[in-house]
Amino acid sequence: MTIDMSQFFQVFFEETEELLAEMEKLLLAVDVSNPDPEDLNAIFRAAHSIKGGSSTFGITDLGEVTHVLETLLDRIRKGETALTADHVEAFLAAKDVLKMQLDGHRLGTAVDLEEVGDVRMLLQSLSEVHVPMPVAVIPVAPEIPADGGVFAHRFHIELPETSERDIDALASELGLLGTIVRSRLPDQRAVFELATNESAADIIALCSFVLDPDALIITLLPAPASASDAELGYGFFEPADSRFGNLTPAAAGTRQEQDQESQQGYGFFAPFVPQGKTDAPPEVVIEHEPAALPVTESHLDAVAAQGTGEADKRAHQRRETDKAASAEASSIRVSIEKVDQLINLVGELVITQAMIEQRTDTLDPMKHERLLDSVSQLTRNTRDLQEAVMSIRMMQMDYVFARFPRMVRDLATKLGKKVDFVTVGAATELDKGLIERIVDPLTHLVRNSIDHGIETPAIRLAGGKNETGRLSLSAGHQGGNIVIEVSDDGGGLNRERILQKAAENGLAVSDDMTDPEVWQLIFAPGFSTADIVTDVSGRGVGMDVVKRNITAMGGVVDIRSAKGFGTTISIALPLTLAILDGMSIRVGDEVYILPLGYVVESLQPRLADVKEISGQGQVIKVRGEYLPLIPLHQMFGIAPRYTHPSEGIVVILESEGRKAGLFVDDLVGQQQVVVKNLESNYRKVAGISGATILGDGGVSLIVDVAALLRSSRQTTDETIFS
Repeated sequence: MTIDMSQFFQVFFEETEELLAEMEKLLLAVDVSNPDPEDLNAIFRAAHSIKGGSSTFGITDLGEVTHVLETLLDRIRKGETALTADHVEAFLAAKDVLKMQLDGHRLGTAVDLEEVGDVRMLLQSLSEVHVPMPVAVIPVAPEIPADGGVFAHRFHIELPETSERDIDALASELGLLGTIVRSRLPDQRAVFELATNESAADIIALCSFVLDPDALIITLLPAPASASDAELGYGFFEPADSRFGNLTPAAAGTRQEQDQESQQGYGFFAPFVPQGKTDAPPEVVIEHEPAALPVTESHLDAVAAQGTGEADKRAHQRRETDKAASAEASSIRVSIEKVDQLINLVGELVITQAMIEQRTDTLDPMKHERLLDSVSQLTRNTRDLQEAVMSIRMMQMDYVFARFPRMVRDLATKLGKKVDFVTVGAATELDKGLIERIVDPLTHLVRNSIDHGIETPAIRLAGGKNETGRLSLSAGHQGGNIVIEVSDDGGGLNRERILQKAAENGLAVSDDMTDPEVWQLIFAPGFSTADIVTDVSGRGVGMDVVKRNITAMGGVVDIRSAKGFGTTISIALPLTLAILDGMSIRVGDEVYILPLGYVVESLQPRLADVKEISGQGQVIKVRGEYLPLIPLHQMFGIAPRYTHPSEGIVVILESEGRKAGLFVDDLVGQQQVVVKNLESNYRKVAGISGATILGDGGVSLIVDVAALLRSSRQTTDETIFS
């Protein structure tokens, strides 16, 4: 049967990217002097899985690199070669190359073949320096059962005439199932002796990716006499007291069919056929050949149940494996398009529920008690459903944080600095749409902290500090927002230097400015305090883009700094852009929505608190502070109900540290609204960030408060926004 493997390509790409990220994480944390064997095995398994998947899908360039990488990793994890810092550097370089090749196949980006060749040569050169393997029986994989006991089965596997490349590939794959010994028959055909807990059907399924399974001859042998024999691989060549026959693919029965179906669904775990011959271990030629008799189910049952204690242990292991498999099966991959469609449908449901609730407000509660109770229940269920569906889009900040340890390590090395990088709150969740857009701003802030914030070891020691600087990246919830902080214990911001540079750039500055006002100057376009331009920073671009991007996401950037003690840059973002808590306001016949996060308070001012500034519009006095007054009806060219602020309502808004009063006719209420993208459905409108549908079916526009405050100049004869 022909299988269309293209349907699995996307899954392979995603899993390979996850494996590469996990490999990098382990490599950055590994202790070179005393590596954890489990970490080495995990790194090896990641490379092995990538190699197998790339072979299955015919992506040979990934397979060629991972084959050399896997060979070196295998020698290190077996203790044949000691892990060194050079190995770690080479593995990280290989990870970068594999990511570049993966992006080439996935996104069509360019691949630097020279860099690929350099990494392969580097890995190959490191592979050539290793301790020679013993010339006797060679276990390909030293793993033994978790309980330290005897393997359940021993199989004698005869291969047909095949290439050394295929033999090496099968030896590597079968070695993962248990303990394997390679040898030769008199006619020079390859023979494997395998001690394993897997079934013959598993062996056949694995071999079928490389060889014709009908050409295999698999013989079941008696179990080893002792645990030590099983662990060391000895005793395989002793004549058997009783003869067992060959197990052919047909004898595997329905188990093999099930395995084949499983392989079709997860073909990326298939073995990889190396492109070049690897170093084959020394071979032992045997002078006899086990006889072959049919293997029956009773034979298999007898071998599988040797010893009640062992059977119980294996049964327990199978139960634990089933539990693990069940846990894995509890999660599925769903495309983001389907999630967005579900969220949109739930949003429509919320709007419909609001319409029903609004229409039932006019009913007599005594006459329609049961109906109103049902509507209340619908409201509660709709809110619960909305929160549950929105949680699907939430992703942990670890998705963002995981990419920084490598960047910090490389940049610190390049700048000759020592940096201890710490992350806090990686499990904090944020909307997927925001979490992807926050990566670039955070990258720039982290680079700035290393380049401008943390000093060199010599300067830190001279200042009485530890030579290793500390850089932390944290995330946590505060109310309806998530606050992300980039903090360092470096030299802090230089107030005098910033004021000097700002004056040189033509910015309005004064010595009376507060520290927070001075710190905000670094977000001005083209601002930089660097004396020289490097490939890291100094061109005056970046910080203004950071603030612009954060503001576009409805966020706020705040800076706290103390000279000599470090700097903390804080970013506050809404948890999601799909739904927001809003305040409904009325101007004339129109109803607008103000995001509640910008609203400080609302009030009806006294006539004496409103002042007119010649040529500058009006200001309002609030607790001794004068704030600019923004008449919303002038901004949008609407005929208002009231023309003087003392007759209407003033809503105090705050954004980016700036406050202003918004003059409106009336407050309608507070509600949670579903945000609709106005630009994709109509066009971009200045001063408007989106739209929503009200309970009565009408469309209400969501005010872009940040843009409103930035353009807070007033005019009486023309509108600012049109």
